[in-house]
Amino acid sequence: MTNPTRAFLEGGHALAEAAIQAGCRFYCGYPMTPSTEVLEYMARRMPEVGGVCVNVEAELEGINMVWGATGAGVRSMIASTTNGMALMQESLSEMVVGRIPAVIVNMGRGQGDYFMCTRGGGHGSNRCIVLAPWTAQEAVGTAYRAFYLAEKWRHPVMIFGDFILSHTSETVTFGAPADATGPLPEKDWATDGARGRAPRLLTSLGMKIPEAPDGTPLPDGQTRTDVTAPMRMAVRRHEAIAAEEVRVESEGLDDAELVVTAFGVPARFARYAAKLAREDGMKIGFVRPYTLVPFPEGRFREVAARGVPIAVFENNAGQMVQDVRLAVEGRTPVHFIGGISMDSSGFGVGPEIDALHILQRLREVYAARSAA
Repeated sequence: MTNPTRAFLEGGHALAEAAIQAGCRFYCGYPMTPSTEVLEYMARRMPEVGGVCVNVEAELEGINMVWGATGAGVRSMIASTTNGMALMQESLSEMVVGRIPAVIVNMGRGQGDYFMCTRGGGHGSNRCIVLAPWTAQEAVGTAYRAFYLAEKWRHPVMIFGDFILSHTSETVTFGAPADATGPLPEKDWATDGARGRAPRLLTSLGMKIPEAPDGTPLPDGQTRTDVTAPMRMAVRRHEAIAAEEVRVESEGLDDAELVVTAFGVPARFARYAAKLAREDGMKIGFVRPYTLVPFPEGRFREVAARGVPIAVFENNAGQMVQDVRLAVEGRTPVHFIGGISMDSSGFGVGPEIDALHILQRLREVYAARSAA
């Protein structure tokens, strides 16, 4: 397969092919279902495009390889799942503060990694940009967008999928979405061997600045090391990203008397349940956050301003529901209607991932709303 324009692929394979077509030339990973499919695909395809794929001994090793390759200016990616993601957290913390624009894929077993992905599971004031596609086609667009946003902001980007996304086959079309094209800043930060210039050092341990602690300039040629400057820069970058990069989808909000929200593949079931509810005469709207970081707080505030209650469905014990509650700040009731729904192998394809189950939960919340 040489740069196909259209193909019938599993979501994990589709994402991997899109990453290659987006310019990824270094990939590493450790086999762990449901991210193994990305590694298998990369192992075959990377040599065909002149790239490198490494089956690492552990995720601790892999994330630091990605740091090194990205720091040299190469578009690089790693994929893992749940336990492997936990091992990467310290390096991810340092990559945010050190401004390493890599792409990290978490094909979670369910959606129980939401906190780990969105809070920054390591230390310091760090958060990756987090994107949550819900179809194989959107996973394709997300791969292009992830590399674009990583280099636009010089900031790591995480793609948060799950078992269903990785293993569901769909016909996909390749090509960068409109918002993932256009000029990008020059990679003047890349450590390319110091050809004809002073060496560069990518670090999160501080930066040299020509100012005293009180802000007054130091004498010409003098600098001091400020260990907190990269952290403060990361916070300002988070604020700028939140102002520009929020992406959210919604339907049926104008007359909604209840809104259901979900992310990733389970949102497909939630949206269908909302459609069935409409057919039953219930006025239910739908909101799907695509960016989990930055979180679309504004859309939920709009719902809350009208006093419309919100039902949150997710395949975990209740994690995104906390972000929804923080967004609405008590202005409207927020009901958790999800739960941990796994099969006997521990993958997120249990019986509650079903539109009819979600519909029943919506009926219960809608009836309670009407009776209140």
